[in-house]
Amino acid sequence: MSIEARLAKSYRFIKNNSRKVFISLGVLAMFSMGTALWNYFGFGGLSSFAEQAIVFDDSGLRLPDNLAGPTGRIRIVHFWDPACKVCNRETGAHLSYLISMYRRANIDFYSVRKPGTTGELPSFLQGKLTPLDGIEGMDKIPASPSVAIWGADGRLTYAGPYSLGMVCTSANSFVEPIIDKLVAGQAVEPFGMLAVGCYCRWNE
Repeated sequence: MSIEARLAKSYRFIKNNSRKVFISLGVLAMFSMGTALWNYFGFGGLSSFAEQAIVFDDSGLRLPDNLAGPTGRIRIVHFWDPACKVCNRETGAHLSYLISMYRRANIDFYSVRKPGTTGELPSFLQGKLTPLDGIEGMDKIPASPSVAIWGADGRLTYAGPYSLGMVCTSANSFVEPIIDKLVAGQAVEPFGMLAVGCYCRWNE
């Protein structure tokens, strides 16, 4: 078949199936645009940190002696790994929101970076958390980003993830309900959990 005949055949096919061709091209264009926007806003990197199930418990965590005990203040410790960039981005925004939301409450915020790593918290968190070299029992933490919360009476009330799912927000958060109860002076009993979300192994 000559080139002219092939072109004529292709033209007749497109003409007879113009609507299907148009719809297919439209779907392809929308898919390409969606993929570009997904990557542009940073969600494409989530594929590097697959959603996984992690068992969290209190891990035997103990605050340093100078911070422990019934100080009358709630203490929140943020555990993070500089290499866990995608998960840190979501959790960092959530943590910044928590600090702002509870700025008038008797709460002190601390941070613990994964041992053996280097890096700094994002600029919008710097100066808002007091860094700690470590705390007793942190070697048993299964994954990060994670958080531990001590009540004003010095008791550990929660140790685990900030939220459930790949995206960390107040809508799926475990933390705000616990903090609200502690601020209101209510008792909170520690509990373990199996959580599925964007986490990086703390000990590998």
